[in-house]
Amino acid sequence: MTDKIKYYDFEYMRKFVKEVFLKLGTPEEDADIISDVIIEADKRGIDSHGTARLKTIYYDRIKEGIQFTKTDFEIIKDRKAAAVVDGHNGMGQVIAKKSMDMAIAKAKEYGMGMVAVRNSTHYGIAGYYAMQAVKAGMIGITGTNARPSVAPTFGIENMLGTNPLTFGMPTDEEFPFVLDCATSLTQRGKIEVYSRLNKKLPDGWVIGEDGESKNDSVKILEDLLTGKAALTPLGGIGEETAGYKGYGYSTVVEILSAALQTGNFLKALNGIENGNKVPYRLGHFFIAVNIEFFTEIDSFKKITGDILRSLRDSKKMKNQPRIYTAGEKEHLAWIERKTKGIPLPKKSIEELNAICFELGFTQYKF
Repeated sequence: MTDKIKYYDFEYMRKFVKEVFLKLGTPEEDADIISDVIIEADKRGIDSHGTARLKTIYYDRIKEGIQFTKTDFEIIKDRKAAAVVDGHNGMGQVIAKKSMDMAIAKAKEYGMGMVAVRNSTHYGIAGYYAMQAVKAGMIGITGTNARPSVAPTFGIENMLGTNPLTFGMPTDEEFPFVLDCATSLTQRGKIEVYSRLNKKLPDGWVIGEDGESKNDSVKILEDLLTGKAALTPLGGIGEETAGYKGYGYSTVVEILSAALQTGNFLKALNGIENGNKVPYRLGHFFIAVNIEFFTEIDSFKKITGDILRSLRDSKKMKNQPRIYTAGEKEHLAWIERKTKGIPLPKKSIEELNAICFELGFTQYKF
């Protein structure tokens, strides 16, 4: 970290985020959900989806009228283990939490539950909703499409979103197995982190119209909006390093986030119609699997834990101190940050202070 980084207490930041949404007209129950999801990202070290995005992804969009603070959660279909929900461009975190709650309730009765969502907005870290199921003693799966930023293999046009496919599973360890990652090599939030720190991107993360790598993180953020740059799928450029696999998984997420719920997809998610900004109308899906319908929960946790411990105890590469399993680094980040606080760079601090000024907050200072 540099001297430009400052640290802030979890609860201080959670209260601030909640009060921002309350001031914008969000009902208190919903503001609690939104602030919890955003701060959970900061707690787990996922800076690409935490408080640093409060202004650009939520505050600005609400001010522009393309995202609504009051969420109309409409159940379109409800058929035993399945449901379809319309979020009417409300707050993605609220829509997502309620949808996973529905999936969990269905799984308690039927063994599995799935809820498909249309007309939603950015829902933050996908792992939050997978962990909802984990806390209920279940397997949680979720995914979402997103505004176009990723080129298909052999293409240069941003067609797909970063489309995370996320899994959460309970274990007998201190932390669950949570695989929460995009189906692209990186995602816009990560590039924003690099730009705030004035860091160049590694080769292969982003390609230009000539099909070559681009590295200037600040310029890339502009070029992604104009279509002059695109992210690459997991595996990278072309087929040599298996970029077609990430491309394929991203397409799976796109289908499950659009086709089941008759939602928007690909270029229809770019947030622009006739040159004007409009809601993004994202789609999500949530699956809960009741482990007790298959085996005893303690047995599942023990076997899962044994698998993870065996992986971590396997032979390591030279000069590598350890092997990690999914969810472990986030747990370690939480241990460090619960005493040290949430790190925010100078640019993020300036954005939060700007929000305070606009809303007339005198009780917060960053």
